Amino acid sequence: MKKFLLTTAAVALTTAISLADAKADAAKADVKVTITGNDQMKYDKGEIEAKSGQTIAITFKNIGALPKEAMGHNVVILKPGSDITKFAIGGVANKAGDYLPLDPALAALVVAKTKILGPKEEETIVFKAGAAGDYPFLCTFPGHFGIMKGVLKVK
Repeated sequence: MKKFLLTTAAVALTTAISLADAKADAAKADVKVTITGNDQMKYDKGEIEAKSGQTIAITFKNIGALPKEAMGHNVVILKPGSDITKFAIGGVANKAGDYLPLDPALAALVVAKTKILGPKEEETIVFKAGAAGDYPFLCTFPGHFGIMKGVLKVK
C-alpha cells in the first residue's frame, strides 16, 4: 500500500510539473494564437503562420453552447501532405480517444492536438514548428472536418 501511495504521489507531482512547464512554455512561445470554434462548426481562423523552429502556443476555445456530446470540438495539427479526409474517417468510431484514428500510420501524422472540448472549455497546446510546409489542422468530431479546417503555414 505504501508503494502504491508513493507511486501515485510521484505521478501526481510529475503531472503537476509537466502542466506548469507547459504553461511556462506557452508564455515564452514565439507565436501565440487563439482559435475559437462555435456551434456553426467554424473556426475563427483558417490560417496560422510561423517560421521553422519557432515555438507555437495555440489556445483553442469552444465558444459554443451546445453540449460536448452533440457539438464538441478540437484542433488537430497534421504533418504536411496528410489526407485529412482519410484521417478524420479513420477516427470516427474512436469516441473515447477524441475521434483520433487508431491505425498507427494515421496516428503518426499528428503533430499536436487538443482534446475534444465542450462549451466554454479551452486548452493550450505548445509545440515546435517543423520544417517548412503547409500543416493542415482540423476538428475530428464526426462530420466537422469538412468545414472546420485550416492550415499552419511554416516558412
